[in-house]
Amino acid sequence: MAIVNSKTGEVRRTYTIPELKEQARLLRGYNLVCLHAAGSGHAGGTLSAMDITAALYLRVANHDPADPDWPERDRIIWSTGHKAPCLYLGLAFAGFCNKEDVSTLRKLYSPFQGHPHWLKLPGVEFSTGSLGQGLSLGVGQALALKLDGRRAKVFCIMGDGEQQEGSVWEAAMEAGHYHLDNLIGIVDVNRLQIDGKVADVMDVEPLADKYRAFGWDVVHINGHDMEQVVMALEEAKTRPQAGAGGHTGQPLVILADTVKGKGVSFMEDVAGWHGKSPNREEMLKGLEELGVQGQVPVEALLEHAKQYQAEVDRRLDAKMPKFGANYWWNAGPAMKADMKPTRVGFGESLARNGGDPRIVCLGLDISGSITISEFYSKHPERKNRWLSMGIAEQSATAAAAGLAKEGKLPVIGTYATFAAARNLDQIRTSICYGQFNVLIAGAHGGVSVGPDGATHQALEDCFAMTALPNMNVVVPCDVVETEKATTYLLLKHVGPKYIRFAREATPIVTTEATPFEFGKANVIRFRREGERFREAFETVLESEYKSENEDLSIIACGPMVPEAMRAAFILKKQFGFETRVLNLHTLKPIDTAALVRAARDTGVVITAEEHQIGALAWRVSGVLTASEALYGMPVITGAIGVQDRYGDSGAPWELVKEFEVSAEHIAHKAAQLMELKKKKLRIPLEMGVRKN
Repeated sequence: MAIVNSKTGEVRRTYTIPELKEQARLLRGYNLVCLHAAGSGHAGGTLSAMDITAALYLRVANHDPADPDWPERDRIIWSTGHKAPCLYLGLAFAGFCNKEDVSTLRKLYSPFQGHPHWLKLPGVEFSTGSLGQGLSLGVGQALALKLDGRRAKVFCIMGDGEQQEGSVWEAAMEAGHYHLDNLIGIVDVNRLQIDGKVADVMDVEPLADKYRAFGWDVVHINGHDMEQVVMALEEAKTRPQAGAGGHTGQPLVILADTVKGKGVSFMEDVAGWHGKSPNREEMLKGLEELGVQGQVPVEALLEHAKQYQAEVDRRLDAKMPKFGANYWWNAGPAMKADMKPTRVGFGESLARNGGDPRIVCLGLDISGSITISEFYSKHPERKNRWLSMGIAEQSATAAAAGLAKEGKLPVIGTYATFAAARNLDQIRTSICYGQFNVLIAGAHGGVSVGPDGATHQALEDCFAMTALPNMNVVVPCDVVETEKATTYLLLKHVGPKYIRFAREATPIVTTEATPFEFGKANVIRFRREGERFREAFETVLESEYKSENEDLSIIACGPMVPEAMRAAFILKKQFGFETRVLNLHTLKPIDTAALVRAARDTGVVITAEEHQIGALAWRVSGVLTASEALYGMPVITGAIGVQDRYGDSGAPWELVKEFEVSAEHIAHKAAQLMELKKKKLRIPLEMGVRKN
């Protein structure tokens, strides 16, 4: 059985081995086109897993496209969520959805998210993307099936690099303990991860011996030999259940040797294709090598994606506040801004200051992307102080505390959502409680990871970090300020510290001469419209600033500082309002005096954060409500930020619009609050007239 009619038990379609081989080639072809249409994604790993995908979805697993939630279905979990195109195309080829719709992969509002979301697409078992969690999900499902007396199987697809996550082995232990013979693990052993060879990054072998030690049966196959793949999967499904013939029941893991980028010569066995999509030339060459030219409707798929994107653009435009001109970045002949990723400043600081023998950098598999590898890339003499820890955030965080205890200056970094959430207990207990001198880099913060989607978009990290006693939190506004902040935290500040920065190129709004003092806010004032955006503003330390009787204040941090500046420009041009922008680069300790003065001087305070509303807004509100200097004074407040929702796939600047955190949204909110301010000011005057 495989694709069945769950009502009648009739097999809807079955595939022979030769047919599965052909389907695997087509799956790879569609995959290349969809990745090209997306403009981002993971070509290498998706190509390595397509033979397994074809066998599972088209022949081995029992499921019904007409009833995706059929209780007797076999469950398929993609713990390697970045291989989502395998899942989507497997479902499409099995009839769960239209093949052409997968070309909307990683686009805003699409059900085909950068990492799977089960609430958006029927046939997806779980929302995955944070590695190491799928096997635990599988244990839970397998236990539930046992409790309900169902004979369905649970398949969990993992990567070999993923085996570096400690949670995998907790789940392996549980599966062995409970004799879960209905659980089948599949490890795509392509031997590569983002930072290079798995054996070099953090060796996981011998996997077979490790699984056996936890009570698992182990099968080793060639993951590209369809006969071996099908035989292993079908034998896994038909193994005797616990109690049959004295069988005690054991979970099974299939170790499938594969080649990353399989089928496309220039992608095969190249780590650089882990998180990369093909351009048009590469796509066409790949299709030619796969022998599927003419079989994959390339232009129709690309046109479908183009039309879908046009509708996305229309929806986004409709929800943007409108003003008398287009004030978007670099849209006009003046006020031009240079763009550069803030993460570059982090790497530049490590490269410049890494000669200090106390500094030790810990890599967590996205080292090049977050630029932490700049520490040693041009300085081979530092390589002994570069510690590759693999995909193991929890252990690496505690290890950093151990290094700090011995006098080292450890730097650890990864996606902010993994650097501040997955390892939160280790940060709390091992670092903050002991006040150890560890620098944690929360990279790719906010919506800047774009198409990767909700699982990789850190929108809650500053809640956790600012809540921890002894933790210090800095969110720099651009690449220049990121370099300054990193250098200060690394060499001058002693204690737990967290720096958050973005992935996408954002406007450069500071210079080397711009002041940066830890814990001290800067005031930014719009002075005049000019050719260069940065030169249209003046920045001074707030402690040295004298009030100019501005109409309102915008308090921002991180990439929202340039947006707040642009909002100040809009407010001046459209309404004549004067705005005090506060760059609150240090979230903790917060500059209480600067906040109180802004509220006292202007009476209107708007916070702007690329985060769930509250990490900045609630801290600012707490300061204002506790200030005796403001008792009895009317202060009107508003907040711009993510409004209690998860992220979504989409281009980074699309998500700025979708989450309503653009300068246009700030300016729109400011105009509303200024109208309220005017009304409040009129009330006492009207009351005075009535009294007379």
